[in-house]
Amino acid sequence: MPSTSAHRARRRSLWARTAAVALVVSGTVLPLQGAQAAPAYNYAEALQKSMFFYQAQRSGDLPANYPVSWRGDSGLDDGKDVGKDLTGGWYDAGDHVKFGLPMAFTATMLAWGALESPDGYAAAGQTDELRDNLRAVNDYFVKAHTAPNELYVQVGKGDDDHKWWGPAEVMTMARPAYKITAACPGSDAAAETAAAMASASLVFQGSDPSYAATLLTHAKQLYSFADTYRGKYSDCVTDAQSFYKSWSGYQDELVWGAYWLYKATGDATYLAKAEAEYDKLSNENQTTTKSYKWTVAWDDKSYAAYALLAMETGKQKYVDDANRWLDYWTVGVNGAKVTYSPGGMAVLDSWGALRYAANTSFVALVYSDWLTDSTRKARYHDFGVRQINYALGDNPRKSSYVVGFGANPPKNPHHRTAHGSWLDSLKDPAETRHVLYGALVGGPGSANDAYTDDRGDYVANEVATDYNAGFTSALAYLTAQYGGTPLASFPRPETPDQDEFFVEAKLNQPAGGTFTEVKAVVRNRSAFPARSLTNASIRYWFTLDAGVDASAVTVSTNYSECGTTPSKVVHAGGSLYYAELSCAGQNIHPGGQSQHRREIQFRVAGTTGWDATNDPSFAGLPASGDPVRTKGITLHEGSTLLWGTVPGGTTPTPTPTPTPTPTPTPTPTPTPTPTPTPSPSPTMHPIIASPQDVRLVAAGDELRLTWTAPTIGAAVTGYQTQLDDEPLQSTRNTWYNRLDLAPGEHTIRVRSQAAEGTSAWVERTVSIPADGEWPTTVPVPANFEAKGGSHGFSFTWETPTGGPEVVAFETIMTWSGSTGSPTISRDTAHAIMGYDFPRGDYTVSVRSVAADNSVSPWVTGTATITEGGIPGITPPPTPPPTTPPAASCAVTYTANSWNSGFTASIRLTNTGATAVTWKLAFDLAAGQKVQQGWSATWAQSGTTVTATGAAWNATLAPGGTIDLGFNGSHTGQNPDPTSFTLNGATCTAG
Repeated sequence: MPSTSAHRARRRSLWARTAAVALVVSGTVLPLQGAQAAPAYNYAEALQKSMFFYQAQRSGDLPANYPVSWRGDSGLDDGKDVGKDLTGGWYDAGDHVKFGLPMAFTATMLAWGALESPDGYAAAGQTDELRDNLRAVNDYFVKAHTAPNELYVQVGKGDDDHKWWGPAEVMTMARPAYKITAACPGSDAAAETAAAMASASLVFQGSDPSYAATLLTHAKQLYSFADTYRGKYSDCVTDAQSFYKSWSGYQDELVWGAYWLYKATGDATYLAKAEAEYDKLSNENQTTTKSYKWTVAWDDKSYAAYALLAMETGKQKYVDDANRWLDYWTVGVNGAKVTYSPGGMAVLDSWGALRYAANTSFVALVYSDWLTDSTRKARYHDFGVRQINYALGDNPRKSSYVVGFGANPPKNPHHRTAHGSWLDSLKDPAETRHVLYGALVGGPGSANDAYTDDRGDYVANEVATDYNAGFTSALAYLTAQYGGTPLASFPRPETPDQDEFFVEAKLNQPAGGTFTEVKAVVRNRSAFPARSLTNASIRYWFTLDAGVDASAVTVSTNYSECGTTPSKVVHAGGSLYYAELSCAGQNIHPGGQSQHRREIQFRVAGTTGWDATNDPSFAGLPASGDPVRTKGITLHEGSTLLWGTVPGGTTPTPTPTPTPTPTPTPTPTPTPTPTPTPSPSPTMHPIIASPQDVRLVAAGDELRLTWTAPTIGAAVTGYQTQLDDEPLQSTRNTWYNRLDLAPGEHTIRVRSQAAEGTSAWVERTVSIPADGEWPTTVPVPANFEAKGGSHGFSFTWETPTGGPEVVAFETIMTWSGSTGSPTISRDTAHAIMGYDFPRGDYTVSVRSVAADNSVSPWVTGTATITEGGIPGITPPPTPPPTTPPAASCAVTYTANSWNSGFTASIRLTNTGATAVTWKLAFDLAAGQKVQQGWSATWAQSGTTVTATGAAWNATLAPGGTIDLGFNGSHTGQNPDPTSFTLNGATCTAG
């Protein structure tokens, strides 16, 4: 193994643009001689697995015999919305958006690491894998650079992508493409992509000079585009702002891109450009000192530029800036120092803390090789080794933070495709189905060394391509310095953990008569890789007994989730036949509760002498209860057998019977005398689907279960809910609220109601903390501001950053003891207007709603109603309404009840022709009391309850509707009110 001085010499040789030849070495493992010390960890294995992680992130058309056995083609329509081929590249994290800025940063860091430590990759047997990963991402950049001044920088809409939890291979959401142009520039994204392609050209210079030249041509054009048309890409591609907003601007990328073009071309004008732009990099607040209290990451490459220009030029100002930055990460600067955990982890930020430490470590290791200051050389080198070793297992938990590596590694990264859910569920199945080898998780979010392997924790267990960027390059460096041994026969293909495709079935009617009637359910739980069934069919195999006329056998359906299901009877040879029912044209995919399954209820009918008991597909079918998995009914995708056993053990070439395909016959009418006619046809009921997208939200003192109506099956008329063992409650709402649950674990269930019966239950479990405080990582809305006026008020805020993705906001208002109904909106502004608002203070609140329906704490402010009014808000020209002596109205009342309490929801509709100032009245039963209400001023005298419109909603226009409600208590019985009046006139209740 080369000494430190030899390592420096190797670097000088590399920057003379000859080290790229080292990457021509094949994937053969090179022996390491004279290593300084035995490695603390098997760095070569960690590097090998980190390369696997990038293979697992690949999008597009994957080559045959792909090393990640559970990945398949995906995103094959990317770019079609703009008439371009934008397939390929890397998915960003555990989602499926392709964000160009962090992708390009990652590619640059990997190329830099390859140039610094080519012998590390060779020693780990990963040279070919490195080049393959870099080629895959740079091929995508070539596609995305569609004109000299045009670059596509994002594919996929963040919010839409994050709403769905499933594997990449079967995603169905629209994936719009976003670009930057001269008219809408993005200097940061363009210059970063230029850096990625320029640095990659150095890697490929020896093995594929033609490809290297292509990359360099694009890099030059992109840098010119970035420099000529200045702007932040996220100001143009606004969808990126909630995910990868360009906080630091583009100045750092102008330096970074120019530097890498200088290294790739040898053109000194690029170095001069890098130095000129360097002087414009950000400074610490109110100083002339370059920023040093952050680090190199996807948004800001300034810190790496300090080290690169110091090593390139030797100029003291660059050396000082690099030293100051790395001192902040090690010994501190003027009393300020990055936070350290007791176990030695450098914690810059809660989100992806290990990522920041690893990025800094890589630069520190490389920079330490160049330094002649022996104190700093040892300091920075030891820091880099220490931080990487912490991630590999040298920590108080004695556990690895790299999936599939070391002791007690994470098993549940926040990664959709690796999880392999078929139900659009982060929690189902409980076990992650694939090993996402090599992925570095975010790790402890605080300086306490604490970590829980929780898939739902998108801070500690997030993984992303940029998380592994500096980490991978540091591993290559450490492999080159200390050695290691890659695993033989890695990776091995994974074996499916369960049946990926299967059929469940049961009898709709007991055997007998002249027909067999079956309910069959096709299920797709594929994940090895996940794939869609678009030409599926099932075959019910039967034999004809003596005396049964084959031409009289028919197959019919009375309920099918495959649409108008084509069906036919096919002669398979001898006395063997099958009824084939097709789901062709359906997309049966592991993407949700409804999406992964299709149900068909069918009847195979014959004549006198029909005997189902000896049919191959009949065996084992229950006559009652739930359908069971059966291999007697086979499942096919086109001509390929996916599930089941064909009688005789082979798949015969079917020969259709010579008679025309039969059509279903009318249901025969039974007669009181024995005849050979078929038995009466049983009634076949449509499926009753369960509620969809069932989510449990818990924050502060509030617990809420929400769901959406099913989109298939019988018409749903309402829902039933049940908490633990409490009585069932019915509701027409798609939510359930509780405020008084005792500490401990509770189970909440919901199911659909229809005229035909009820669906299966959907359950969620929650554990109520003893102190009533719910942990939440959702950030509160930023820069919240409330403004009042003479006719209403408005409030504004900004989408927060630095936490889980925020997809919506909930707002609420309180005035004079009356609380309004919560309002959900994606907007970052809300205004309420009306007539003659009373002067005074109104309390307005807003909180963030994350993609998984969890919420932040409330942010509360005050809006004062004044004479001045809100600028731009004026009342309509029509006069204020008057209150007529009577009104036409309709009321719906639904209640969710529990042991001694209930929540009542009321919808009041003005069915008359004039606006009214409303007051609703009704009587509760004895023992029922209103405790707290909203959207009205509530009062109760005896059993009579009144709800008077608040100042902000007192006027109810013709045809208008108001939702109000209250929390109440009861003494055992909780009947609904039977009569309602509006301003003394009786309403229609329903």
